[in-house]
Amino acid sequence: MKAAIIGGTGYGSIELIRLINKHPYLEVGTVVSNSQAGNKFSDTYPHISEIIEQPLEKFEPNQLADKNDVVFLATPSGVSSRMVPELIDKGIKCIDLSGDFRLRSVEEYETWYKHSPADEGYLKKAVYGLSEIYPEKIKTANLIANPGCYPTATTLGLIPILKTNLGDYDSIIIDAKSGVSGAGRGLSLTNHYAEINENLKAYKLGAHQHIPEIEQVLTDEAGNPITVSFTTHLVPMTRGIMCSIYIKLKEKVTTEDVHQIYDEFYKNKPFVRVRPIGKVPSTKEVWGSNYCDIGLHVDPRTNRLTVISVIDNLVKGAAGQAIQNANIMNGWDEQAGLQDIPMYP
Repeated sequence: MKAAIIGGTGYGSIELIRLINKHPYLEVGTVVSNSQAGNKFSDTYPHISEIIEQPLEKFEPNQLADKNDVVFLATPSGVSSRMVPELIDKGIKCIDLSGDFRLRSVEEYETWYKHSPADEGYLKKAVYGLSEIYPEKIKTANLIANPGCYPTATTLGLIPILKTNLGDYDSIIIDAKSGVSGAGRGLSLTNHYAEINENLKAYKLGAHQHIPEIEQVLTDEAGNPITVSFTTHLVPMTRGIMCSIYIKLKEKVTTEDVHQIYDEFYKNKPFVRVRPIGKVPSTKEVWGSNYCDIGLHVDPRTNRLTVISVIDNLVKGAAGQAIQNANIMNGWDEQAGLQDIPMYP
């Protein structure tokens, strides 16, 4: 199948190309970048000069639908909401890596993203693509809202305990840290070398656009309204997310008890690895892969569960999960094209 990529010169796009290039059933089709149409992709990324030869193209929905079977949209927020309706109406499947179709409430989207929302009709058609949790819905979807990077790490880390009703829903604290690639390729003080090197800073306190997405998923899975305290930090590394998650437990349980819950929950989910008791994952151990690694510890003094959840923000947090969703949509092996061993060191 031919896969088009819209938003051709960003980090999400180049990661999609890296993964699709070795996929057994997908090949790169049209690559769209309105700002650089006519230029070679290798002008931006010389390391793929003998892999992707075709020039970047403008967004032409008729041509995209004629030449491609699926479209990945790796665009800034507020862009894909205008493009997707034209593509869906032409019968082409879409996987959107922006946040435009993740929130069901148009009011919440306007509040948190500061853009005009997508049409409600298309919001209702969109399936939230958290691959491990919603595979049955993904199988029959034509429009996937690919989850955000922070929500992927956070929700995969919390859903098993919330399903048991052992956790105190009002006590959830998420301390999240991301590498600089999460800010995208655009230049700003946020990712300026002199600003980020040898520095650690919190940002968007109480205002991060992933907060309502996290709360929406957790509320759905817990069956009760969930609000979280969520603080993000930028750390001086290129890739990776670590979420340190804290939740009070309503009953006295041990680390062994909780570990058994998580092991059972993810036993048939190849991309979620629950670490042995006493082992804590690090971001380097999932670098370049589609894995989410989870470590668990119950403190008997405080009766609080700590969950450490790590992903590569560009793979499981973006392009890798998008391809995982494409695999599920098309009835392929969920792991097709995604069986990389993490790169280390």
